[in-house]
Amino acid sequence: MILRLTDVVKTFPGVRALDGVQLEVRAGEVHCLLGQNGAGKSTLIKVLSGAHRPDSGHIEWLGKPAEFANPQAAMRAGIATIYQELDLVDGLSVAENAFLGHEPRRLGFVRRGETARRTTEILRRLGHAEIPARRPVHRLPSAGKQIVSMARALSHDARLIIMDEPSAVLAHDEVGNLFRIIRELTAAGIAVVYISHRMEEIREIGDRVTVLKDGRTTAAGLPARETPTRDLVTRMTGRTIEYVFPDRPAPVTGAAPLLEVRGLTRHGEFADVSLTVRPGEIVGIAGLVGSGRSELLETIFGARRAEAGTVTLDGRRLRPGSVGAAVRAGVGMAPEERKSQALLLDEPIYRNVTLAGFGRFAAAGFTRAGREAASARAVAERLDLRPPDVRRPVRQLSGGNQQKVVVGRWLVGTGPRNGGPGQDHDRFGGTPTRLLLLDEPTRGVDVGARSDLYQLIRDLATAGLGVLLVSSEVPEVLGLADRVLIMREGSVIHEAPGGELDEEAVLDMIMAGSLTTETLAAETDTTEGEAA
Repeated sequence: MILRLTDVVKTFPGVRALDGVQLEVRAGEVHCLLGQNGAGKSTLIKVLSGAHRPDSGHIEWLGKPAEFANPQAAMRAGIATIYQELDLVDGLSVAENAFLGHEPRRLGFVRRGETARRTTEILRRLGHAEIPARRPVHRLPSAGKQIVSMARALSHDARLIIMDEPSAVLAHDEVGNLFRIIRELTAAGIAVVYISHRMEEIREIGDRVTVLKDGRTTAAGLPARETPTRDLVTRMTGRTIEYVFPDRPAPVTGAAPLLEVRGLTRHGEFADVSLTVRPGEIVGIAGLVGSGRSELLETIFGARRAEAGTVTLDGRRLRPGSVGAAVRAGVGMAPEERKSQALLLDEPIYRNVTLAGFGRFAAAGFTRAGREAASARAVAERLDLRPPDVRRPVRQLSGGNQQKVVVGRWLVGTGPRNGGPGQDHDRFGGTPTRLLLLDEPTRGVDVGARSDLYQLIRDLATAGLGVLLVSSEVPEVLGLADRVLIMREGSVIHEAPGGELDEEAVLDMIMAGSLTTETLAAETDTTEGEAA
């Protein structure tokens, strides 16, 4: 046993990302780490790589207690991490990337010849002697860049290599070569922690499996090839968090589509996506990170420019790649990363609420703070913002209330006025929001605030808004959405009413169809045979 984690805990404000995780890794094995998005896998990787320090618990490395102050310390100890987003410097050569930070030196000068020679030896060991050590990394394909990341790990004499979704950027034939390299590494005694959502890969390359759910270890050391798929899925989906969803109304029928997307395409992200959203309808998109769902929302909003296809709202085509045109047409968006993409953290709440429509409050080139505050107070009351002081810096709010501010931004010109059925956009001018795009609306939000947000989203739909929702949490999509679209590898592969799907079926579809009817039948036959 070269690595042992015992009761490891890591918390962030409002989130307990790791809650007593257990993990044991042996030399020369491929240990697969399995779990849904948000299960704690990324945090665990960062703890092992030294990017995060655990709040409590114990780490043993090579039989001794260990604590890695930073990624350099973990690398020196022999733990290398290959992230899904490869951390290479495109402007440097293959050799310079392989030995970045620990270049062979003499009298203070880098020995470039020795660096290239040693890199060539490592590439030959990896079976890729054809990659020139002096070639700039930006000239390599994705598979070649991944080989360079492995070469960097081996340049540190790594005893453990962590691979985060290593096949995500590879073609089918390149995955086979990746597996060949992994087998050669493990044959040499190097351990690999392999993270993937693709069950067929785990079956082919894995030795043992550890499953995480909601930051906890629900299974440890299961045999990768013998454990039934449905057992793994069950351990991934059993939950301790209660989801309290508002009642789902009768399906919206008869109304003409509010949003129509036809053949939308961005090469390398998603292709030929078509969907509709009706007024008063919540449409959810389920899929793994990297399936193209967030990029799709950003393209509909105009933050990315489509290479093909059309987006129409109320029958009018939106100009591609123009956020301003989308907002003027009545489209609002709450992005995935609210702190970096949506909020001015040191500005007051009212300024964040009115951010998308300063023109409504301007006179002679100056905004009227009184009008802004009055409008923001109306939104804060409608959203039950806590505390309701709109002059407080938004940084001081909890995650759930910050998310309410992001959503509230698009309600300034929308909603009932004086208890009546009309809309109050005439008060300040501007177009009321007709369509709301929500990307991970409850990320980092505590359980109590979630129910408030769920009710708010349903109330907005009841008031006539169309909602297009993306979430990594499958129960959230199924509990909120009237219709569900399932995306995998840039394509919509299935559509069904939210009430007709269950979590295991959705996970099966987004995880490459691992739990097919044939697989279930085979496992049932095996189980019955063993029982007999």
